[in-house]
Amino acid sequence: MQNSEVQQRLLALREEISRHNHRYYTMDAPIISDAQYDKLMAELLELEAAHPDLVTPDSPSQRVGSTALTAFQSVRHSRPMLSLNNGFDDEDVTAFDKRVADTLRESGLLSLAAQVEYAVEYKFDGVAMSLRYEDGLLVQAATRGDGRAGEDVTGNVRTMNSVPLRLLGKAPRVLEVRGEVLMYRGDFEALNEAQRLRGEKVFVNPRNAAAGSLRQLDPHVTAQRHLRFLAYGWGEVLGAQAVSAAPPVQGSLLPDASAGDDDALPCATHAGMLDWLSSLGFVVSEARRVVAGSEGLLDFYRRTGETRNTLPYDIDGVVYKVNSLAAQRVLGYVARAPRFALAHKFPAQEETTVILDIENQVGRTGAITPVARLKPVFVGGVTVTNATLHNENEIRRKDVRIGDTVVVRRAGDVIPEVVSPILELRPEGAMLYQTPEQCPVCGSAVERPEEEAIARCTGGLFCRAQRKQSLIHAAGRKALDIEGLGEKLVDQLVESDRVRSLADLFTLRVEELLLLDRMGRKSAENLVAAIDKARMPPLSRLLFALGIRHVGETTARDLARHFGSMEAIIQADEEALLMVNDVGPVVAHSLQRFFSEAHNREIIDLLMERGVHPVAEAAVSASQAMRGKTFVLTGTLPNWTRDEAAQRILAAGGKVSGSVSRKTSYVVAGEEAGSKLEKARELGVEILDEAGLRQLLALD
Repeated sequence: MQNSEVQQRLLALREEISRHNHRYYTMDAPIISDAQYDKLMAELLELEAAHPDLVTPDSPSQRVGSTALTAFQSVRHSRPMLSLNNGFDDEDVTAFDKRVADTLRESGLLSLAAQVEYAVEYKFDGVAMSLRYEDGLLVQAATRGDGRAGEDVTGNVRTMNSVPLRLLGKAPRVLEVRGEVLMYRGDFEALNEAQRLRGEKVFVNPRNAAAGSLRQLDPHVTAQRHLRFLAYGWGEVLGAQAVSAAPPVQGSLLPDASAGDDDALPCATHAGMLDWLSSLGFVVSEARRVVAGSEGLLDFYRRTGETRNTLPYDIDGVVYKVNSLAAQRVLGYVARAPRFALAHKFPAQEETTVILDIENQVGRTGAITPVARLKPVFVGGVTVTNATLHNENEIRRKDVRIGDTVVVRRAGDVIPEVVSPILELRPEGAMLYQTPEQCPVCGSAVERPEEEAIARCTGGLFCRAQRKQSLIHAAGRKALDIEGLGEKLVDQLVESDRVRSLADLFTLRVEELLLLDRMGRKSAENLVAAIDKARMPPLSRLLFALGIRHVGETTARDLARHFGSMEAIIQADEEALLMVNDVGPVVAHSLQRFFSEAHNREIIDLLMERGVHPVAEAAVSASQAMRGKTFVLTGTLPNWTRDEAAQRILAAGGKVSGSVSRKTSYVVAGEEAGSKLEKARELGVEILDEAGLRQLLALD
């Protein structure tokens, strides 16, 4: 066979096999037998073995798995993978719908008598995944991680038949598809049976099995685990060809709201985008619907709950998203979640067990948390042995005692919680819990301010428990991201008194680490390298790493952007602190109290002396012209996408709307701006180009 004939035959085989894969794995409608399929694949493998120079990355043969890895590389998402706010009862859903409707009516996107239109679907209980395609070819697969960065698992995901290696039809230049990796219940049971026969570890539920399979360093192992990918969203999209979208429900949106609002996306609705992803070759939930108002949402939730146990995979709730993409942009985001979406969780699974004891844990801020030690019980797919009791007030309110038989649930299917005691089964001598007067770790006095429910150890960094938790917090991925500094290693460093504060970490040497239990040279060298890498963190991460009470990740980022340096934050008075977005009197007082403590200032000075120099972040509040102002974006900007511009506006305290009205403060217009620009001129709204926006943001 001539080389040109081989190429033509290979192309025909790949197209035919890919078509059959799509019909089998995506459409569940095969048209050939397994024997016929195997014959086609055997011919493909034989030809590629004879002509290895003609093998392409998108060939079906490449699903067998690549070379085993030694570690997973970190991947930064081009667009964050956000969390969803949760709802647990009808009132949460009704309140969500009201907030959405009120905002859209105020913006002019929803008429007074109309209901909001929502795209609804299952909340899959699996592993969140982002797939990146360039010119239609799969180039990267990454786990969610912390939402900003995840792990590169491309080699493993390529083995999954439900993931297209090349997209069908007309593909955009760049497409990131977001979805969930699942293991169906039947595949999970077969996997566990095989594990038992080999005498290996069995998995407790399909989600854990999927996560473990994705993190196999050898893709050949993942290929045997029968994972599936279901798409439900998207990240970055560039160069998409516009396609027609289904019109909105009659009267649900005002006429201008769904037309041409985002040049980067091919559809005007969330439901339309999911249909588009399906046309490209992705499996999308067939149960997705479009409904109107809170009644439509709750009806879908109840119907899903009735059929939940008949599904071939696990779900832990349903997801509601405002269908109009224009409306989604108006609603925007808060912290790490969109305002236009809600995850409505199913009631947590409950079991009964016995409280064997109540012990006290000491957190990094000295908080004393009572923890119930339980007789092991299997709840919601995991064995539960501990459950938080929060504080003494909560224990008194529930009337929980040591020795009680109690109802335990995994709230939101995640956190073990003691719901209530079964009083009829209470034994004689069941003991009441008392908050300790002394810290169970360091013996320091325990105090409980009158206005607070939580008791705290007064030992500060003298307390080993607080020191350990502070170090674990500081080394976390959202803080200094010191890989390799785990809980067991922190225990050794603190117990030996080698590390008494965060600053001491930056004096560790390979030679002394080698003296610790289970520490090899390579691990010691890697840890020292990770510590060195953490010497120039973004200011917000260092601020978060300090563990200041009430200062979370978002507040730390707002403070860093506002003040620009650690010294400026330390010197800021209460009035200056209150100028920062979302900083109230409680946070301001906590910051001033922290920095007024001599030992905290000493640790910061030591960090600087030992080479820790935080990198300043852009101050987004330098111009008060942004705060509370409403912006409308239209046309193509020269350097930013509209989403990027919108995020900068939101971060600076501004608002973003999808339509122009007399309440609009500014219209930011790029090339090929359309009717919104004309309307702005008619209403006399100030018009900015990208340079003008950058000036308002104090970036130029």
